[in-house]
Amino acid sequence: MSATTPATETESKESRLKNYLAQKASDGEVYFKSKFIADEVGLSAKEIGALMVKLRESATDLEIEKWSYTSATTWRVTRA
Repeated sequence: MSATTPATETESKESRLKNYLAQKASDGEVYFKSKFIADEVGLSAKEIGALMVKLRESATDLEIEKWSYTSATTWRVTRA
């Protein structure tokens, strides 16, 4: 068994997170910490953090920025 995650599984996680963020930001903006949305998205906080870095570069319909750091990164997401 490979230690790497298959590309289709990663894409599925990425699209699940992107869809969640797009829905939450539909009325303007949303601020969150990965550990607080992990259960809602079905991912670990660590997975969300890694995917947020990818989404910052690839999600053209969302603006994603690191907002602050107090015990964990707070992310700010708005519609582009």
